Amino acid sequence: QVQLVESGGGLVQAGGSLRLSCQTSGIFFSIKSMGWYRRPPGKQRELVATITVGGATNYADSVKGRFTISRDSAKNTVYLQMSSLKPEDTAVYYCNVEHYGASAPYWGQGTQVTVSS
Repeated sequence: QVQLVESGGGLVQAGGSLRLSCQTSGIFFSIKSMGWYRRPPGKQRELVATITVGGATNYADSVKGRFTISRDSAKNTVYLQMSSLKPEDTAVYYCNVEHYGASAPYWGQGTQVTVSS
């Protein structure tokens, strides 16, 4: 059974930092990339950052220079280090795994990040 377990969300003041983790297990297919998406209140889900197996990263313009995505292959875990947080970063953050199998991408259950002003 595939599991993506996110942790590290919470309440933080503007300017603060948080580190999200997503530990995966049970993934049979080769992984193409891992990433983080978020759904701000009342808005659609949007890309935050992705990282390929080769280590190439991609960031939304709104988080460039503030967020860093990384991956520990040995632990099957992807991280999102978030710094200089802003109230507009408030959202439910979701872990995502793109793979080479025929089934849909995998998603975590989401973790809430709230940034107070």
